[in-house]
Amino acid sequence: MTVLVTGSNGFIGAAVVERLLARGRRDVRALVRGGSNRRRLESLRDRYPDVPFEIFEGSIASEEAAAKALAGVQTVYHLAASLRGTPADMCLNTVVTSKNMLAAMARMAEPPRMVLVSSFGVYGVSDLPRGAMVDEDTPIEDKPTLRDVYSLTKLRQEQLFWEAHREGQSGKRPAFEMVVLRPGAVYGPGTGAFSGRVGIQLPGIFLFLGGDNLLPLTYVDNCAEATVLAGETEGNDGQVYNVVDDDLPTCRDYLQRFRRDVRPVRSLRVPYPLLWVGSHAVAWYHDHSGGQLPAIFTPYKTASMWKGNRFSNAKLKALGWRPLVGTDEGLERTFVHHRDESAA
Repeated sequence: MTVLVTGSNGFIGAAVVERLLARGRRDVRALVRGGSNRRRLESLRDRYPDVPFEIFEGSIASEEAAAKALAGVQTVYHLAASLRGTPADMCLNTVVTSKNMLAAMARMAEPPRMVLVSSFGVYGVSDLPRGAMVDEDTPIEDKPTLRDVYSLTKLRQEQLFWEAHREGQSGKRPAFEMVVLRPGAVYGPGTGAFSGRVGIQLPGIFLFLGGDNLLPLTYVDNCAEATVLAGETEGNDGQVYNVVDDDLPTCRDYLQRFRRDVRPVRSLRVPYPLLWVGSHAVAWYHDHSGGQLPAIFTPYKTASMWKGNRFSNAKLKALGWRPLVGTDEGLERTFVHHRDESAA
């Protein structure tokens, strides 16, 4: 039974390939675009010499290309998406490619099982009270254009798959099983130093915005383990799982530990009430100045990112998932990496 991993040379994608290999899977097809960096995948071949896997050069940039990648596949771990770039590029690499994959699946007599890695960014938390719990029943964002491009594209991607899944159940297209993972802030060696939930780096100073909010971290290996576990579990068609680790630090804890273990950070603490007032001023000036000041802070973005929530992984744990790497160890590994980078 061949399993396809899209975005396989990315940060999470390579970790998913590794978890599949660690479980002894010998039918893994890692999809990579021509000319892309294969360093992570080649290192896996060195680490798992007795567990062969296929590095498949192709794409899902068209329906025909997607069909070639899907040939003979029974399960897809879909991680291909853009984290940054122009809005057009992010839409192309997240939304359009997903449309191509769904179109190719619609032509298959037996479409593969879909394991979609989505994001916490699809939740509509702006109207929730401070400290509210975010779980799988939290409403989906209904004003995505007021957020950021990444949240918008991930929401649209997930909507496309849910629409196709419902059409399969109603008989309008070949039916397929689907499960969705929604990770929080995935971290580990190789990611940026700070999630936007902690703050924003400006020239010469770091705006510390997260305060004592919990930081919904998940170490990359833990996220990959959750993804593979959900994909291999039977009887969970149509289910959604939040992916966050245990023992979450606050944003303040994270910043203090980074200063201690990596390097000094010159920061300016902006309390949430001040940020809330300031975001109204920024939005007003942006609207009345013809966009002279970028709307980095708006009331909606501020409430979505920095109001502060709690996060549940109870449903994922009920599936049998446990973190492979504890938060203390994960932070230590990550900060050693950043310290070495700073020294270099």
